[in-house]
Amino acid sequence: MSEKNLTPAAETGESLSELLQIRRDKLDALVQAGRDPYTITRYDVTAHAQEILDGFESGFEGRTVSIAGRIMAWRDMGKANFIDVQDGSGRIQVYVRVNEIGEEAFAEFQKWDLGDIVGVQGEVFRTRRGEISVRADAITLLSKSLRPLPEKWHGLKDTDARYRQRYLDLMVNPEVKKTFLVRSKFIRFLRSYLDERGYIEVETPVLNTIVGGAAARPFITHHNTLDIDMYMRIATELPLKRLIVGGMERVYEVGRIFRNEGMDPKHNPEFTTVELYQAYTDFHGMMDIAEGVLSGAAREILGTYQIEWMGQQIDLTPGWRRLTMVEAVKEYAGVDFGAITDDAEAVAAAKAIGVELAPTADQTWGNALYECFDQKVEEQLIQPTFITMYPVEVSPLTKRSPEDPRLTERFELFICHSELANAYSELNDPIDQRRRFEKQLELRDRGDDEAEMLDEDFLTAIEYGLPPTGGMGMGIDRVVMMLTNSDTIREVILFPTMKPLD
Repeated sequence: MSEKNLTPAAETGESLSELLQIRRDKLDALVQAGRDPYTITRYDVTAHAQEILDGFESGFEGRTVSIAGRIMAWRDMGKANFIDVQDGSGRIQVYVRVNEIGEEAFAEFQKWDLGDIVGVQGEVFRTRRGEISVRADAITLLSKSLRPLPEKWHGLKDTDARYRQRYLDLMVNPEVKKTFLVRSKFIRFLRSYLDERGYIEVETPVLNTIVGGAAARPFITHHNTLDIDMYMRIATELPLKRLIVGGMERVYEVGRIFRNEGMDPKHNPEFTTVELYQAYTDFHGMMDIAEGVLSGAAREILGTYQIEWMGQQIDLTPGWRRLTMVEAVKEYAGVDFGAITDDAEAVAAAKAIGVELAPTADQTWGNALYECFDQKVEEQLIQPTFITMYPVEVSPLTKRSPEDPRLTERFELFICHSELANAYSELNDPIDQRRRFEKQLELRDRGDDEAEMLDEDFLTAIEYGLPPTGGMGMGIDRVVMMLTNSDTIREVILFPTMKPLD
C-alpha cells in the first residue's frame, strides 16, 4: 500500500514548477479527451460527510448517497483505492474499486490528484476495520486542482501563509473552520438576544464627511464626483444617536469599523463591532446587556461558563465585579484619587508610581487618574470586571456624574486584561456637548490627530432633544478570541490586514 502524491516536492527532487506542469498536462489530456471538468455546472448532493457519520446507525447504512468534496488523502491498493473526501461538514472515506466503477473509469480516476474536487455516488457501508465509508459506483471529476496541497506531515503551519491564504488554512486545518463557526454562532446569538428585547437592526454610512464617535485616526479617501475628502467610519455612534432623536428607541448595528492605527495581537485596522442605543436607560442597563450577551453566548455556544483564554481560567457566571476607576486604581496601584482634589497633586501622585501623561494632554486630575488606570491597572484585570466612572477628559460623549462632575457615567468591560465593551449614559446636553467638542478641537490643534471633530449636524440633532439614553459598543473580534481561546485577532478574522509581499 502506498500514499499517492503525499511526498513533499523537495524530497522527490521535483521543483514546484514541475509539479504544476504535470497537473496542467493532466488537465490538457482531459480537455483533449472531451472531459474538461470545468464545463460541469452542477452536481446534486444528497448527503454530507458528518451527516452520514452521525446518522449511520439511524438510517444511512445501506443507503445510496451522492456526496461531493475535495480529495484530501489517497491510499492505493491496486485495483481498490481508498480516498478521503472532505466537504463543508468534514471528511468521509470513499472506497473506489475497479469492479464497481469499470476499468475505463478506474483508469481515469487513478490519474487524478490530491486536491481534486469530485462527486461520488454510492452505498454507505462499514469496512472490515469498522470505518464508515461510501462504496463508489460512480465518481466524477468536478474541478481539477492545479496546485499541490501543503505536504502531509506538517500541514500549513506558517502563520503568515495561513493568514494570506486563508483558503488553504481552512482546507488543511479543520480546527480553523470551527473558530469561524463559533464567530457565526455568536453574531447570530447576539442578534437574537437584542431582537428579543425590542431592538431594531439598522445600517449607517461607512463614508462620512466628518469623523467622530471615538478617539482614533481615520482612513481618508476622495469622492471624485463631489470632489471632497471623506473618512471611513471609526464608529457608528453619532448616526445611531441621531436615530434615537428621531424616535427609534432601541437600535443596533453590527458592522465593520476602520481605524488607521497599528497592528498587534488585539488590533486590526478593520474590525467588527456591535453598537447599540436604548432610550430611557443608562450605563447600568448597558452593563446588564453586556453581561447577558457574553455569559449567555458562552452557555449557548460552549455549554459552560468556565472557559480558558490566554492561559487563564475565566469564570463567566453572571454576577460580574463592578469597580469605579478610583476604586480600581486604589486597589491595584495604591493611589487614592478619591482623597486628592488638586490637579498638581494628582499629576505628582501619578509620576510617583512611574506614570507619565501624554505631552498633548492637560495636566489634570482626570487625566492623571486615567493614565494610572491605563498603565498600571488594566493589565491586572483577569476575571470579568466592569470599570465605571471615567474622567470627563477621556469621555467627550458621556453624561457627567451628578455626584462628581469630574467623572462620567461610563464603563469599560475587561476580561483577561482586554477591553471587550465600552458604554455610556449618553450626553444629551447640547451645550455641554458643544463645549466638549470644542475641547477636542483644541487637542487636534495641539497635534492630537485622534481627537474628535466638531459635528454641527449632530449638535443640531440633539438640540431637538435626545432622551436619556444608554449606549454601548462591543468588539466582536475580541469576544470571538475569548470564546475560541485565540491569542491574536488574526485568528478570528478570515482576511486580516497583511503587508503586501514584494
